[in-house]
Amino acid sequence: MIKTLAAQIREFKLVSILTPVWMVGEVICEMIIPILMGRMVDEGIYGSDMSFIVKTGGLMLLVAVFGLFFGIMGGFCGAKASAGFARNLRKAMHDNIQTYSFANIDKFSPSSLVTRLTTDATNMQNAYQMILRMAVRAPMSMIIAMIMSFVLSPQIASIYLVAVIFLVIVIGLLMSSTTKYFKKVFEKYDDLNESVQENVSAIRVVKAYVREDHEINKFQKAAANIYLMFCKAELKVTGVQPIMMGTVYTCILLISWFGAHMIVSDALTTGALMSLLTYCMNILMSLMMVAMVFVMITMSQASAKRITDVINEKSTLTNPENPVMEVKDGSVCFDHADFAYNAESREPVLKDINIDIRSGENIGLIGATGSAKSSLVNLISRLYDVTAGSVSVGGLDVRKYDMTVLRDSVSVVLQQNVLFSGTILDNLRWGNKNATEEECRAACRIACADEFINNMPKGYETYIEQGGTNVSGGQKQRLCIARALLKKPKVLILDDSTSAVDTATDAKIRAAFRNELPEMTRIMIAQRISSVKDCDRIIVMDNGTVNGIGTHDELMATNEIYREVYESQTGAGADADFDKPQ
Repeated sequence: MIKTLAAQIREFKLVSILTPVWMVGEVICEMIIPILMGRMVDEGIYGSDMSFIVKTGGLMLLVAVFGLFFGIMGGFCGAKASAGFARNLRKAMHDNIQTYSFANIDKFSPSSLVTRLTTDATNMQNAYQMILRMAVRAPMSMIIAMIMSFVLSPQIASIYLVAVIFLVIVIGLLMSSTTKYFKKVFEKYDDLNESVQENVSAIRVVKAYVREDHEINKFQKAAANIYLMFCKAELKVTGVQPIMMGTVYTCILLISWFGAHMIVSDALTTGALMSLLTYCMNILMSLMMVAMVFVMITMSQASAKRITDVINEKSTLTNPENPVMEVKDGSVCFDHADFAYNAESREPVLKDINIDIRSGENIGLIGATGSAKSSLVNLISRLYDVTAGSVSVGGLDVRKYDMTVLRDSVSVVLQQNVLFSGTILDNLRWGNKNATEEECRAACRIACADEFINNMPKGYETYIEQGGTNVSGGQKQRLCIARALLKKPKVLILDDSTSAVDTATDAKIRAAFRNELPEMTRIMIAQRISSVKDCDRIIVMDNGTVNGIGTHDELMATNEIYREVYESQTGAGADADFDKPQ
């Protein structure tokens, strides 16, 4: 964990080293001032030497200016180092998340990743700054002040020593009990972020079902859990302060008492006593800073673990040593393929799949909800790897290709259509960042998206809100199809991507595919048989297996599931449906 975090310091190593150096300089200046103050009292005031007072006062001012300069530089370098460290942590997490396979993403919830990128990274930033500044300054100040105190008066300095030992024991006991609370509190942040994320992303559903009160109570419960955890932790932490202050005042009283007797007996000067009192405050305040550092480190331990988990997570999918950089054609072959999302599952999601699709063939894929249609097509672009058997594209196992090359050749319009904030052209160019406007228009014509785009005030420069909230479901689907076409893939997979489109537009899109893209292999998942009726072949899925393959006429004659659903959808049957038990 330490090695992973230290690697993120990188270009901020110099300021990270300079910060404690500046802090040491500030501490030295602070320790010189009490000595000069004591000499001013003993030799200047009691000796009635005005010139000595002026010289010593000037020297104190110079030392204070240097101390101020060192403190400012330490603060600047510490802030720069800690902010840069947090920036690198966020970048390392974000960059690694981009390499995750779907299996990796399934391990972390979106709300948890948001917490790690925000709250946890901020905790690490604060902790790192505290370590660079206070973790050096406080112990150094305490040690030097203790040495100076023993030089001035070993007897009185012994009071400090006893007080420090007592406080170290008390602080250690109190702080160790707070660790468990700080570890739990960040897990509660995940619940809070999840509540906010769900509420914001589904705000229309919340309002449609008048569930605002439910969402408010859900958020308040998550916020209350964090509040209670922090209260328990802070109650322990704040217990240190009264003990600390009580010890400080006790030390001042004892030093004043014994110091007065020693002054009377000429064993100690008044100036030395003033210096000792100043060192007393330095020592005990430094101990308070050490306690704060301990608290911050304790808080950041949980964050550090959560951050390193994200950075060190390795993708379950990797490129081979010498990947193939070209996909020959759009042929697809499943050879005794099995697949399970969890390696420990008793039964695979897909079982012994054998399908041979020729390049340029138009394939329909139908089946009940949960029959693993989406799981099947996800294997083609290697969003997941098979657990047994193989999947080939262009005559080669997909595991032999460079993943970028493969995914550029196998374009997928996923079941959940996502648009990003930006213009329509910006969204289309996700398919090909170098696509010209004419290429974008051509893709939209095939996807029948040009019909509604041309009616918009700004046309292709129309701004799409985050998540595509200012376009309808059907419009969103057509934009996503156009975006996929811009990749000019050899295989196009449409995962129920016309479900929100009216039947007439659906037919126009399919006709455009036949006329404009005859050489492209097309695999269309659909619930409507009318969407796949004209396909070269139709695959019927049932409970993770292939129940039948053939043309519409062949399946009508040989496949009971297909025939019953067709009859129900054309009005010839009763209540048959893919999602009804057969």
